[in-house]
Amino acid sequence: MSDILDRIGIFQLAMKRQNIAAFIIPSADPHASEYVADHWKCREWISGFDGSAGTIVVTADEVLLWTDSRYFLQADEQLKGTAIRLMKQGQMDTPSISTWISTHLLTGQRVGVNALQFSMDGFEELNSKLNSKSIQLVDIELVTELWINRPMLPLDPIFILDEKYVGKSVFEKILTVRTEMKSKSADVLILSALDDIAWLLNVRGADVAYNPVFMSYLLITMDAVILFVDERKLDGEVKPYFGQNGIVVKNYDAVSKEISMFKAGSNIMLDPSKLNQRLFQQIPSSCSVVKLVSPVTKLKSIKNEIEANGFRNAMLRDGVALTKFFKWLDENVENGQLTELSVAQTLKNYRAEQALFMGESFGTIAAYGAHGAIGHYSAKPQTNAVLCDGNIFLLDSGGQYLDGTTDITRTIVIGQPTPQQKKDFTLVLKGHIALDAIHFPYGTKGHQLDVLARLALWNAGINYGHGTAHGVGHFLCVHEGPQGIRADENPTVLEVGMVLSNEPGVYREGEYGIRIENLVLVVPSMKSEFGEFLRFETLTLFPMDKCLIDWELLTADEVKWLQNYHQVVYEKLSPLLSDVEKQWLKNKCDLSQSINPTSL
Repeated sequence: MSDILDRIGIFQLAMKRQNIAAFIIPSADPHASEYVADHWKCREWISGFDGSAGTIVVTADEVLLWTDSRYFLQADEQLKGTAIRLMKQGQMDTPSISTWISTHLLTGQRVGVNALQFSMDGFEELNSKLNSKSIQLVDIELVTELWINRPMLPLDPIFILDEKYVGKSVFEKILTVRTEMKSKSADVLILSALDDIAWLLNVRGADVAYNPVFMSYLLITMDAVILFVDERKLDGEVKPYFGQNGIVVKNYDAVSKEISMFKAGSNIMLDPSKLNQRLFQQIPSSCSVVKLVSPVTKLKSIKNEIEANGFRNAMLRDGVALTKFFKWLDENVENGQLTELSVAQTLKNYRAEQALFMGESFGTIAAYGAHGAIGHYSAKPQTNAVLCDGNIFLLDSGGQYLDGTTDITRTIVIGQPTPQQKKDFTLVLKGHIALDAIHFPYGTKGHQLDVLARLALWNAGINYGHGTAHGVGHFLCVHEGPQGIRADENPTVLEVGMVLSNEPGVYREGEYGIRIENLVLVVPSMKSEFGEFLRFETLTLFPMDKCLIDWELLTADEVKWLQNYHQVVYEKLSPLLSDVEKQWLKNKCDLSQSINPTSL
């Protein structure tokens, strides 16, 4: 911890020299990415806290970390001996960062940030709140000069994703984007979200953990497409590919100068939730700005038939890997040697045996017992629990395949479940089924469906704090917008071709966590005199743990749904399995010995 204390001390001296009263260090890169390259882990460098979400505030005599409930326990452990104070977001007595700064700084004092790490929206919101207290927000770089041996920006090579996986050429995609630009009278579109750029150009990279993207910016006009990227990442195949598709390549760092040279009177389209403040400040004042969600964000959220079939095929292989893994788990858990970390590695190994596997889609959440109640728990050597008889094991994992991205959560019991565990699991299952089985009119938004997944839980006085569904990219980010299902209002209409999760849960602190997650595809349902209706096609293929079901709580329709789902799982996966694996899966899918006749 002495290294952390030394860094903080040096940082505070640098602040004093620059007349900075407070400095804010977020978990962000210049592209508003969920996961960031090591080069941009500035908050982790100064604090030692490596959770995926959190913000550090440094003042002359204090350092504070704001993070959410997913990371309270982790932060408590990692901040020991650093004197960094944990600020627990979401709790009644925890002020926001802007409120805390406003009450602890004096009028006229300065707050520093690296504007590359703040979106336009984030910077504007913070600036507005601080300005109301006459506190000045300034863009200043301090970390770079102090972080010795800072990791370089990654140089992993970019590779082309064959059109047989993506279904549309770069030419078709750019033409569609230009049509959107023309409808908004935009002369230039600035793209900074890495998944938007990768999707549009039909290429992928490996600069960021779990997300197959690469550090870049893209400018599109009516007659040019300019990609800003480190050319050392382009091999002999990629350079000609870009040339053939009319894409001009310039150095990654040249984007700032290019933006500053926009012609006077140009209309610049950008997404203020994605573009960083530093680049926005380079746009000439003579230009007009059109602030909209990137048209690429919407386009990539709607999968074409090739992409949809890719998801289906990826789910088949993923289901095979899961079958092999859970069979292995069944056969070995009683030896008392399996741990959260060891089973996560074994699952990755089984996935790696499958064709087109490119890596995990996020860090596996292997959570036994009380760890399952910790949102986004990540097993560490010091927390690595042994799987043993008498509690619940929650496993949330996913794979990246060239033809699709997977994300599945299964909760199983090791030993005999308690009545409360069975009730909780069954209530979660009822919510999962209710959302999966709904038919809804075109024009429906995600927040209008959220209550379906929660109703059975609410009626029992139970709730969960996370969203019910997130969008999923096609061999891209496992968390993709703008689609989603959660209590918060979201203006995005659910469209045919969107892929989402379905993941209600129950979390009992200190005891266990339960979550059931499948991925679903929005597909047409029916047409009537009342309009067009849509439904969800379930993509994920793996059975639920029938040992955790309280059959008396299920209706006949819910039992029928579960029987049908297990039948589909067995029919699709069994041809890909050995005889022994096939028999194991058949036993897991067979509900005939479990169902209480009164449920039918």
